[in-house]
Amino acid sequence: MGETGMVVEQTGNTVAYGRAAQELALRRSEFDLAVHLGYVRTVRAPTGGRPRVPKEEIDRLRAEPGFPADLRECVSTVGTAQAAELAGISPERFTRLARTGHFSPVAYYLNRYRAVVWLYLAREVVDGAARHRDLLTGRAPADLRDRLKAGEDSRPRRWRARHRRLLLDRAADAWGSAAVLASFLAPLQVAELVPDVYERLHLDRLRPAPPHGHPESPAARGVADRLLVADDPAEVADLRARLAEAIRTARAHHPAPRPGTAEANRVAASTTPRAPAPPEAATPAPRPASSSQAAACAPSPSAHASPVRRSVPGRGPSPVRSGMVEEAVPVSADTGAAAAAAAPPLPVKAGRRAGRGVADGRGPHRSRRRPAPKAPAAPPGHTVPPTPGGRRGASRTGLLARLGLRRPRVG
Repeated sequence: MGETGMVVEQTGNTVAYGRAAQELALRRSEFDLAVHLGYVRTVRAPTGGRPRVPKEEIDRLRAEPGFPADLRECVSTVGTAQAAELAGISPERFTRLARTGHFSPVAYYLNRYRAVVWLYLAREVVDGAARHRDLLTGRAPADLRDRLKAGEDSRPRRWRARHRRLLLDRAADAWGSAAVLASFLAPLQVAELVPDVYERLHLDRLRPAPPHGHPESPAARGVADRLLVADDPAEVADLRARLAEAIRTARAHHPAPRPGTAEANRVAASTTPRAPAPPEAATPAPRPASSSQAAACAPSPSAHASPVRRSVPGRGPSPVRSGMVEEAVPVSADTGAAAAAAAPPLPVKAGRRAGRGVADGRGPHRSRRRPAPKAPAAPPGHTVPPTPGGRRGASRTGLLARLGLRRPRVG
C-alpha cells in the first residue's frame, strides 16, 4: 500500500476534534481539558495540524459505566465563587488559600478587563477542602499571614508546574522535552544555556502550542504570555538546571538539524523572509539647456517680479487649505511668462467657484477672480451707482500696482 493509501486508512480510523467532542457529549472547552489531562488519547494527524482521536478510543470511553456523567465530572471546572461554595468557606478565604498553594488552578481565562480568572477542578476542590480542614475555619496560621503580607501568589507557578508536567508526558523525544522546558523560560535565558543558533531554532520549531483559551488580541495575548514564563527565582533556577540537562541528553541522542539536511531545509523554508521589493525605476534627469536657452531664461534684476509657486525638493505639492495663501517667490517677467505657460493651474481657495486662473490670458495671479459683470446701461435721465464688484476690481488693481505685481501692458 502506498503512502497515500496509508494516510487515507489512518484518517479513516480517526475523527476530528469537533466530532469527537460531540460523540463524547462534551463541550469544546471540556474536551480540550480532557485531552490535556490525559483522559482522551489522541494521535498525530498524518498530514499535520491538530491531532485526531482514534475511533477505538471513543468506543472505549462510551462503553465505560457512568458515561457521560463520569467523564464530564472529571473535567468539570469552577471559578473562585463556586469553589468557595464547594469548600464551605468564603471566596476571600479560598483566594488566600489558593495564593498560598493549598488549591492549584487547572486553567484560566481573561475577562473583559484583561484580568486573569483562575479555574479549578471541582473534584480537586472537594478533596483539598477535606485535606486542609483545619484551615477552613478560625484564624490562619502566622506563617500564612506573613506570606500573604509579602505578596505571595503561587497560582501562576503551580499552574505552570501542572501544565509543564502534562506537556513533558506527551513529548516525543529528548529534543521535545527540552523544547517544553525552554518554552517556560525567557528568550535571553534560553540563549545563555543554548548558544548554538541551530539548536535554538530546532527548539523553537518543537515549541508546544499555547494552551486552550489563549487570547488572540495583542493586548490580552501579552498578559497571557507573561503567565507562561517563569518569574519566581527558585522556579527559574530549577528550569535552567533541567534545561541544561535536557540539552545534554538531546545532543547525545542526536544532534540538531544543520544546514544542508532535509530537516534544516524544512525549517529554513518556513522561516525564510520575503524578498525585498525591487527598487523603483529612477526618473531620467532633464537634458541641460543650451547656452542660448539659458541666456534667454536668465532673470533680469530690473524686470517686474511675478510670483510663482515654490517647489520643495523631495516633497509633492501640498493641498491649499481654506483661508491659506500659497508662498510666492519673485522671478522676472520673462521667466514668469514662461512659467505661467508651463505650470499647472493654481489651486482655488475653498468655497469659491473654479475656472479662474490662466484661462482668460491675463497671467496666473491677476486672473484669480473673474472681472465684475458690466452694469446695464442706464435709461435716459437715470444714473447707475457703481457696483461693489467694480470697487473691488479697482482696489485690487491698485493694490497689485503698489506691490509691483502688475504686469506691464504691451502695445
